[in-house]
Amino acid sequence: MIKNFENIKTLAQLKKNGYKYRSIKDEMRENLISILRKKEKQFADIIGYEDTVIPDIQSAILSRHNIILLGLRGQAKTKIARSLVNLLDEYIPIIEGSEINDDPLHPISRYSKDIIEELGDDTPINWVFRNERYSEKLATPDVTIADLIGDVDPIKAAALKLPYSDERVIHFGIIPRSHRGIFTINELPDLQARIQVALFNILQEKDVQIRGFKIRLPLDVQFVFTANPEDYTNRGSIVTPLKDRIDSQILTHYPKTISISKSITKQEAKLTNDQKDNIRISDIITNLIEQIAFKARESEYVDSKSGVSARLTISAYENIISTAERRMLINNETDTDVRISDFTGVIPAITGKVELVYEGEQEGPAKVAQILIGKAIREDFIHYFPSPEKIKRKKNEPNPYMDIISWFSKGNTADLLNNLSNQEYKNKLMSISGLFELIEKYHPDTEENEKYLLMEFALHGLSEHSLLSKYHIEFGLQFKDMISSMFTINSDDDDNEEFDEEKYM
Repeated sequence: MIKNFENIKTLAQLKKNGYKYRSIKDEMRENLISILRKKEKQFADIIGYEDTVIPDIQSAILSRHNIILLGLRGQAKTKIARSLVNLLDEYIPIIEGSEINDDPLHPISRYSKDIIEELGDDTPINWVFRNERYSEKLATPDVTIADLIGDVDPIKAAALKLPYSDERVIHFGIIPRSHRGIFTINELPDLQARIQVALFNILQEKDVQIRGFKIRLPLDVQFVFTANPEDYTNRGSIVTPLKDRIDSQILTHYPKTISISKSITKQEAKLTNDQKDNIRISDIITNLIEQIAFKARESEYVDSKSGVSARLTISAYENIISTAERRMLINNETDTDVRISDFTGVIPAITGKVELVYEGEQEGPAKVAQILIGKAIREDFIHYFPSPEKIKRKKNEPNPYMDIISWFSKGNTADLLNNLSNQEYKNKLMSISGLFELIEKYHPDTEENEKYLLMEFALHGLSEHSLLSKYHIEFGLQFKDMISSMFTINSDDDDNEEFDEEKYM
C-alpha cells in the first residue's frame, strides 16, 4: 500500500511512487500470506468453522481460485463472502471516470485507453476503498444478460454519434463494474442455464458478447458463488461446464455443538440496552433455544433437505427476551427473568424458519413448534435432574419426584399463566409440595431466581417424561396428575373444551 496515497492525483505521481499492477487474486493471496504469518484472525465474526470451512477457503485463496460455497440455508455463506473484502488492499488507484475501475498501468476499457493516449502522465487518478470493490447479486429467474454483463445504450450512441458496433456505446453490467473486485452470486442454481453459460464464457474465454457485438474484456474478478445442494429443490441446478470451471467447492455446515451455536446466537442477536439491563436469561433457557434447532434438524416433521437456518435460534432468542420484557411491562416491574413459559413467544420464530414435510403439514406449524420445544425440554431435563427412565428401571431406589407426583395425584393443579408477575410466579411454584425440596437436593447452591426457573423446568420436564400432564389453557398452561387426566379425557364429552384432545400434550 502506497503511503500518503491521497496526495497522488496523476499517473506520473503514481509511477514515481513505485506503484505496480497486480491482479485481485494475487492481491488477496499476498494479503492472506501476511495475515497467516502474523497469526492474525481473518474471519473474526465467523464461529464454528475454524477447523473446517476456513482452512479450505484459505487454501482456495492461496491457489487463486474462484470459489463456490455449498450448503443449506443459514450457514453463513453470504457472511463469509462479504468477509473476503478484508483481504483486499485498503485503497487502490483507478483512472478517473472509468466505469470499470481501470488500473492506471493496466487499462482494459476503450475509455481509459483513449484518455491515457490523450493525456499521458497527466491522466487523473482516483482512489477506491476496499468496501466499494465488493458486489453481490441474488440469482433469480428474471436476471438477464444485461443485468450481469451489459447492453447497448441507444441514447449514448445517439449522443456520441457512434454506431452500435462501437464499444463506447455499451452500458456495462454488474460484472464488468466489479473489475478488480469481488463479485458474489447467491443461489447460483436459480440462475437460468443460458445466463450460467454466459458466466462460463467470462470465466473461460474472457470475452463478452452483447447483442451480437463481441468484445474481449480480460476482466479481473474474484468470483464467489453460493448454492444449496443440487437436490435441495427442483428450481434448478448448476450447468456442468460452469461447475467444472469453478476451481474450489467448499462445503459449509451447521454448528456441531450447542456451545458453538450459543456463541453464534449471542453474537448475532440484536437486543436493546434496556433488554440487556433489565432481562436476565439463564443458561437453561439459552441451551433450550439451541436444542430446539438441533431437534428440528433431525425431526421427522421437518424437511431435512431444506435445513434449519441458524436464524431460527437468533430470532427465537430475540423473541423470548421480548416476551419476558412484555410481561415485565404489563406487570409494571423494573426487571425480570426469562421463564420456560415464555417459550410461547418463540413459536412464531420456529414456524417461519422450518419447511415441513407432509406429516408436519398435517400436524400444523404451531403444533410442530410445540413438539420441538417439548423434545428440547425432554433432552435437557436429564442434564439437571435424574432421568425418569432410569428411575423406572431401578425399582428398589426411591423416586425423587414422588412428593411432587403425589401432590398432583390428590387432585391439585397448577396453572402457570403467561403474564404472572414475579411474585405471583414464585408463589405459584412454592405452593407445589416437593418442588422446592427437589431443587434444594440437586441444586442447593443455585441463586434464588435460578431456583424458581429450575422449579418450573422440573414441571415441564416431568410432563415431557409422562409423569405429569400438561394442557394449554387460556393465557397459559395447566399441570395435572397424569393418571386422573387420562380418565378425565376418556370420560368427558367430546365437546369439552378444557380437555379437548387437540390440546393434550
